[in-house]
Amino acid sequence: MSVPPLPFLDELIGIRRDIHAHPELAYQESRTSDIVARELARYGIEVHRGLAGTGVVGVLRKGRSGRSIGLRADMDALPLVEKNDFPHRSQVQGCMHACGHDGHTTMLLGAARHLAENIDAIDFDGVVHFIFQPAEESEGGALRMIEEGLFQQFPMDAVYGLHNWPGIPVGEMVVHAGPVMAGTCTFEIRVRGRGCHAGMPHQGVDTILAGAQLVQALQTVVARNVHPCESAVLSVTQFHSGEAWNIVPDDAVLRGTLRSFKPEVLEQVERAIERIAGGVAASFGAQITVEFNHRYPPTINSAAEAELCRRAATATVGAAAVRSNELPSMGAEDFSYMLLEKPGCYVWLGNGPGTGGCTLHNPHYDFNDSALALGVGYWVNVVKTALPCR
Repeated sequence: MSVPPLPFLDELIGIRRDIHAHPELAYQESRTSDIVARELARYGIEVHRGLAGTGVVGVLRKGRSGRSIGLRADMDALPLVEKNDFPHRSQVQGCMHACGHDGHTTMLLGAARHLAENIDAIDFDGVVHFIFQPAEESEGGALRMIEEGLFQQFPMDAVYGLHNWPGIPVGEMVVHAGPVMAGTCTFEIRVRGRGCHAGMPHQGVDTILAGAQLVQALQTVVARNVHPCESAVLSVTQFHSGEAWNIVPDDAVLRGTLRSFKPEVLEQVERAIERIAGGVAASFGAQITVEFNHRYPPTINSAAEAELCRRAATATVGAAAVRSNELPSMGAEDFSYMLLEKPGCYVWLGNGPGTGGCTLHNPHYDFNDSALALGVGYWVNVVKTALPCR
């Protein structure tokens, strides 16, 4: 195992907890990006600001090889009421770091500091770009950084990402070769019927009944339309209709998400939804429209970079603690946009057992500070592995 000694670990914990206590939503990460820019400048690292509004890129150069890589951390929080009672709980009502982006930001800052302060002693040759990205949670900050010139302003040969993972013990890591996170698409189904008195339902077209039939029927889409060896998830997550006890409402709205590792499977599911919606509309005499909004593509690691990260992870936590056969997740990640542009790899870092509600997007979640040094060590080993002296 190779985790560098971090005499400033207590400082990192303080930064992490400070960011946790002051969460900021997508594209509002002004305070967080100020901290990032201040710390990078303090380490003597070149600082660039403004991509995607609150994005920050730090640049560290050594040697003359011309090779370069990007290391990415996300900074935004979630619109969620925190239910923890520790001193560093959120001070912003209705907003919390429930996904560990406070930890991701801090680990990358720690790696930047260690590399900068020990640049002559660490064996690497090339350019490291420290990418602090806003708006990962559903807003696509990675895509916006790319569209605003991330890879043109900061040329890099490959890009690497990391996410903490509850349920995996601290001291273990997961490296996937190929798909690691699913692509996602949202849908909205509008049901238009004919409102009427609840005591005279024969005079109307019941949108709630039609919507309920849709919810049931949509659960057959994956089971009976997608090949059994493929993976897909269809979840109806919202059903809005009605305002009074005694009125059959005029309309209803259903919303949800689709997820898969293959765009062609998502398209197959979409066509099935449209077909079922048409059948339910005909059965109930309602009008039903369906709209899809394609969000993040699948996150797929390139083979060479996955092997590089496996070696870096092995150097960090030991071969026995690096998992390579873990199932990918049906969660989505906008790092996928970066992997469409550059080869790279996205890994999981153990955050502990995930018990007591301490899972991602849960109001009791907190990043595990005992993973900070491991994350710093991993990033340093990625740099050493990707940019060795020749």
